[in-house]
Amino acid sequence: MGAVLPYGQLVRSAARTNVAYIPRRTLTSTPIRYAEEDKPAKQNNSIFSSMKSWVMGGKSDAKPKVTRTPKAPSREQGALGNTSIFADEAASPSGPSPTRKKDKMQKESTTEGQAALSERPKENLQMRLNPNPQAQLRWEKKMVIREIRNRGRIPKEIQIKRTERESLAKSHWFKTSIKKLGPLARQIAGKNIDEAILQMRFSKKKAAQDVLGHLEHAKNVAMARAGMGLSAKEDALSKPITVTLKDGERKTITDPTNIYIEEAWVNRGPYGFGLDHRARGQINRLRPPATGLSVVLKEEKTRIREWKDREAKAQRQRKEQLWTQLPDRKISAQNQYYSW
Repeated sequence: MGAVLPYGQLVRSAARTNVAYIPRRTLTSTPIRYAEEDKPAKQNNSIFSSMKSWVMGGKSDAKPKVTRTPKAPSREQGALGNTSIFADEAASPSGPSPTRKKDKMQKESTTEGQAALSERPKENLQMRLNPNPQAQLRWEKKMVIREIRNRGRIPKEIQIKRTERESLAKSHWFKTSIKKLGPLARQIAGKNIDEAILQMRFSKKKAAQDVLGHLEHAKNVAMARAGMGLSAKEDALSKPITVTLKDGERKTITDPTNIYIEEAWVNRGPYGFGLDHRARGQINRLRPPATGLSVVLKEEKTRIREWKDREAKAQRQRKEQLWTQLPDRKISAQNQYYSW
């Protein structure tokens, strides 16, 4: 103990009965500073007075006052509409009520949504319903002129589109190449949709599973959107018809509403990016290809119509090649001079 503190100081401190012993190390501690006090002019004195009162065992009468900074104003939160699915969850008002302007806009939107379309002012809906009325008048005039020139006859292409159904289906990008997907597209082209699905189901090709899923999706879309494949009584045939296809194959059609694949082709897609790690730290860049499949679905009545058109055209050509005797007619429009 004598090595740390001299004995004379211990004696002097023992003689003072009313003063407690305080080590010398406590005088070097950092005093507590407050943010703000009542009397900023006596700030330095208050620090030493607090130390003195603590050393002498007394209590300071003045206590420093700490002021808090004001909080930021709370954000305004609007309410949900009456028809919102989250209205029950947000029923408890956590924030202030919306302003009058928001209430007015919300009321106008609800009243406009409840009003019928016929009761709404047409001036406000004019730009949405008919943005360019002059162009519409020109188009109507053009259609009337075309009908007059054609004498009311409908072109063959338009008549075919009105009487026959058709559906085009494009697939997403398959992770395969055109060289692998092309043979599958040629395999299903011209076949019945159910027969093509059956072939893809038992095919050993890896891309056949993707083609199978696309064919099933294309069939569902054709039935739901275009109404294909739905046989009716008026479309039923009294007896099966045997037609000859373009490639010379003979096919017997029992239901004219059956769906078949008219065309099937592949589309080249974007190339991917990959890395091939090789020996000795070499890395090669890979470009995996992507390919899509597009199919056009039609009904068997289209095959019947095309077969009849081909037969009629071939018959006309055969008649043109036949030699016929010219009829006996009287010679008229004779001239006494030579025509040359």
